[in-house]
Parts: sequence; C-alpha cells; structure tokens
Amino acid sequence: MINKYYDTDCNLGLLDGKTIAVMGFGSQGHAHAMNLKDSGMNVVVGLREDSASAASARAAGLEVMTVAEAAKKADIIMMLVPDEKAPSVYRDDVLPHLKEGNMLMFAHGFNIHYNQVQPPSFIDVAMVAPKGPGHTVRSQYEEGKGVPSLIAVHQDYTGRAKDIALAYASGIGAGRAGILETSFKEETETDLFGEQAVLCGGVTELMKAGFDTLVEAGYEPEMAYFECIHEMKLIIDLINSGGFAMMRYSISNTAEYGDYRTGTRIITQETRDEMKRILREVQDGTFATEFIQEFGAGNQAKFLASRRVQAEHPLEAVGKKLRDMMSWLRK
Repeated sequence: MINKYYDTDCNLGLLDGKTIAVMGFGSQGHAHAMNLKDSGMNVVVGLREDSASAASARAAGLEVMTVAEAAKKADIIMMLVPDEKAPSVYRDDVLPHLKEGNMLMFAHGFNIHYNQVQPPSFIDVAMVAPKGPGHTVRSQYEEGKGVPSLIAVHQDYTGRAKDIALAYASGIGAGRAGILETSFKEETETDLFGEQAVLCGGVTELMKAGFDTLVEAGYEPEMAYFECIHEMKLIIDLINSGGFAMMRYSISNTAEYGDYRTGTRIITQETRDEMKRILREVQDGTFATEFIQEFGAGNQAKFLASRRVQAEHPLEAVGKKLRDMMSWLRK
C-alpha cells in the first residue's frame, strides 16, 4: 500500500530560515519558485548569466543569481534543468558549493537512478515530482487547489529528509491534493515506460496509424484528423474525470460496443510482449545509455532527425488548418 500524505501531515516550519534555490525557470521551475515564494519561503532562482528567463523571474519578484551563487547560498537545492543538462550543471556549479546537511532535490529520478549525478554522503537527496505540467501546478495553487505529487528519499543524512521533502511538496501546493511516497527507482522506471509505451510513443503512433489508414482508404484528411486525433482529448478528459467506466457511460452504445470488439485486435499479445521489452530496456539501462550518448555527443543527430521527420507528416499541416478554425484554442 502506497503511503499518502496531506497538508496536515506536513510541517512547513521546517523550511523557516532556509534558503531554497530553484535551478531553472522553465515549466516546473517557475511554478515551484513562485508557489514556494507565495507560501512564505525564502526562494532564489539559479540561472545562466545569459538566460532569457531571468527577466521573467525578476518580474515575478524573485531574486535571480547564477547557478553557482544560488548553490552557495542555498540550504535546499532543487534541480529543475533538463535531464541531459543536469549532470554538467551539478558537477560544475552545484557540487563545489554543497555544505554538510544540505538537501539536493530533483523532480525526476533519472540522473540519480542511472548514476549520472553521484551526490556526496554528507547531504540529503530527495525528490518532489508533481504529476502535472508546471502551468497546472501554478494555476491550481493560485486557485487554492493543488496537483498531486510524488516524494522519494534517496539519501537521508540528517534523518529529516522525508519531513523536509513533505514540507517542500506542501509549499508548492501538493499537500492540498495528496502526496504519494515512492522511490527514485520506481518513479524513474514507470515514468520512462509510460512516456514511451503509452503517453507519447504509443498514443501518437496509434493516432498517426489511424489517420494514415483512413487517408490511404480515400477519406478526406480533415475527417481522418477529427476522428483519430482531435477527438482523443474528449475521451481522455472523460477518463481523467471518472476512469474508463465514466468514459464508457458517456459515449454511445455503438462506440462502447466497438471498444469491446476491437481493442484487443489493436493491442495484441505481440504489442504487450513489445511493451515488456521496452520496460526491460528501461530497467537495465539500455534506454538511459542511448539517451545519454545521443545528447552527450552534443549533436543530437538522431533526435533532431526524428523530430524533423515527424514534423513533416501530413497530419501536422491538416491539424494546423483545422485548429485555426477553432477560436477557443487561440491564446
């Protein structure tokens, strides 16, 4: 049974008098820094000297300094830079300034789990990982709500690592919705598998295959886009609200019957076997090694080529034209 915590289980007072350095001011970084500030915490933001985000952070009333300066000043350091950049940022600008009893934090376990960051023994190491994008973490906080979050402790030097992680999670609003305790290993492996096999790789390839099947059969691309891509959000929103049961209650009997008749013909035993292979590649480090090599070389050739090929698929042009018709999608 997974342990769950709420604000009543968290002691924000543990953060009193401590300086929290949020490294990065992107999607998660801006939400963590602003929510912590609004919760009364002493927050600084660590950025490159030429960072385009510095002006936005200062406009939000936050103190901005270099990563090294922030690390030197901080008691708690939250690493919210991209996975591929974190090891060098840590090595060059954070590690030299770590002091006994500091807390090093992450929002994803990748670099700790795969030993890309190897912290010294005299600090605490923990994770606070909101299960939602940064803009939602921020907007829900502003509405007096919160986004559920995971916490995990990798290294408990002070004996208070879990309590401090809970306090941090409460400070960003997660205690209003629920904080679930996990491990760096479990968070990393389930997160990578979910992204690859279902949420990103699986879903986009499924939608693309549906689009291609209809277009190749002579149907209009616009119709194929609506039926196989655009309406995906409608289904997912229903599932998010009430699970598969609510989705099936809300759709037509025709759609529900087709669901039961066809789903296992698409997700076959072969597909499930491939999912197990994908999970093994996450567990044994095959994916991590490939990712590190791809970005470590600096050219990211395979990654950028894949991005370019996917962007050139006809569904992108069709989708853009249709979205331009939908005024409610415009910012």
